[in-house]
Amino acid sequence: MCRHLGYLGPAVPLADLLLAPPHSLLHQSYAPRDMRHGGTINADGFGAGWFAPGEKSPVRYRRAVPMWTDTAFASLATATTATAVVAAARSATVGMPVVETASAPFAEGSWLFSHNGVVRGWPDSVSLLAQRLPVTDLLTLDAPTDAALLWALVRHRLRAGQEPVDAIEAVMLEVAAAAPDSRLNLLLGNDELLVATAWWHSLWVRPGPGAVTVASEPIDDDPAWVAVPDRSIVFASKTTVDIRPLDPGRQEP
Repeated sequence: MCRHLGYLGPAVPLADLLLAPPHSLLHQSYAPRDMRHGGTINADGFGAGWFAPGEKSPVRYRRAVPMWTDTAFASLATATTATAVVAAARSATVGMPVVETASAPFAEGSWLFSHNGVVRGWPDSVSLLAQRLPVTDLLTLDAPTDAALLWALVRHRLRAGQEPVDAIEAVMLEVAAAAPDSRLNLLLGNDELLVATAWWHSLWVRPGPGAVTVASEPIDDDPAWVAVPDRSIVFASKTTVDIRPLDPGRQEP
């Protein structure tokens, strides 16, 4: 059911986040520790989106192959520095296509998005939610997958001017209501903030001086990692981290 990671902070080589740590995203692609019966490996593609120092638009790299097979990305990641990153290794839900465009992160403007989990009863369970989107958005989904639809729902709210944390919380809660027992760890980021949810799947956060990392699993043994309680939302900048419970009864802002 995928693994993902978000980072904000001083410029670091991509490899120092995604490849070099002892339990990096690369390691989690073939030896994850906490999938919670959601598969055994994450070999159905991967992707990374990052902001180079001083840039306001991200660069994105996506492939439909196991992360450990892509030697070109390993070379790129060693030579590339970033101040903000959203990356993911994919474990495709049975029946969903394994194609490059199905790999997170999904993107528009400065936003990068990833989904770790599964929407139960797909696609019937969320068909009414999909009907709220403009037809053009449905016709141009990155892929016919639950993650791509979740991104379209979040993006629609962002386009309407909704605050990022409100957009993520609203979509997650309405999908959870429409498709009970779904696993809905969402991750949204740009060059200034990260928003993430923990809903029936693992999530950790590591705050630090002028930096923050959010990940499905800790990438190293740093004692600063904190487990995010289930059914919580994380809102983080480079200097602050806020974790609060998700409230299914919360009214739309």
